[in-house]
Amino acid sequence: MSLPNTQMQWLVQGTGRGFDGLVYQDAPVPKVGDTDVLVKLRGASLNYRDLLIPQGKYIFAHNLPVVPGSDGAGEIVAVGSKVTKWKPGDKVVTLFNQGHQEGPIDVAASKTGLGGCIDGTLRQYGVFNENGVVRMPSNLDFVEAATLTCAALTSWNALYGLKRLKKGETVLVQGTGGVSLFALQFAKAAGAAVIATTSSAEKAEILKRLGADHVINYREDPNWGETARKLTPNGEGVEHVIEVGGEGTMTQSLRAIKMEGVISMIGVLTGTNPKESTMEALAKVCTIRGVYVGPREQLEEMVAEMEKHDIHPVMDKAAFTLDSVREAYDYMWAQKHFGKIGIKIE
Repeated sequence: MSLPNTQMQWLVQGTGRGFDGLVYQDAPVPKVGDTDVLVKLRGASLNYRDLLIPQGKYIFAHNLPVVPGSDGAGEIVAVGSKVTKWKPGDKVVTLFNQGHQEGPIDVAASKTGLGGCIDGTLRQYGVFNENGVVRMPSNLDFVEAATLTCAALTSWNALYGLKRLKKGETVLVQGTGGVSLFALQFAKAAGAAVIATTSSAEKAEILKRLGADHVINYREDPNWGETARKLTPNGEGVEHVIEVGGEGTMTQSLRAIKMEGVISMIGVLTGTNPKESTMEALAKVCTIRGVYVGPREQLEEMVAEMEKHDIHPVMDKAAFTLDSVREAYDYMWAQKHFGKIGIKIE
């Protein structure tokens, strides 16, 4: 097929202007190197980090100007001369940290994040190393598949990256963000019990429909960590906590955790200075672990399980296209969404 010479893309020019620093522009279609693939992107998705980068609030490595977006799915339209694992027509999903192939992340790999250090997915065409994409799940469409890069893989790493989740264990998920909703679905597929926290009856019903065994309204029950503990076998506590709150939730997470359990630190929505955590972790004999997405080997494992159990992401009702990405940023910043925000790319 003949390829265009130019494309439309978004660019974060710099910080200081907030979302006004996002520019929609014409740009060349990138050239394919010997070990690269050229992907016609068909879907993308937003994450909270995408909102922080143009505001100068992102704490991890990034270089500006940069094409934003880590989450993408599309079809390979050209391959480099030395590429053997892919061919035109293959459907793929992007890997968040392009250099994180297997095992624990290191400093070098942490500086290869799409949409932060390397041009990302909010464009029509992207060039990636042949190891920077994985096979797209056959049960998902392009926009659904685009949500897997960051939130889904982070959840999978939390549940399987250090101490693998086992059937019959209990997972505590906080809130209804993308990571928590993926974790809920992965845990139920594994035969685990799920305790979820939320702030409204409406969201509680959605969590129950997704399979949550117990839902606790944290506004009505400020001691929800102890409540969660009492809901586990023999009141011993949960094996895994998906911790997205930070300062305002860590104390309760520590009250819920089982001895030798794992608290996966993923977000800091309520602050960045969790109190008591050091000594409480010792007292609870638990692990508090920071999670920074995950490697390619985990993404491939996760894709296979999503196909096996026909797991689909929870998508927000709003629909956006590439030319309306700025509106999607405003929509997410205003916290109008529930589930992942998808972007269709033509």
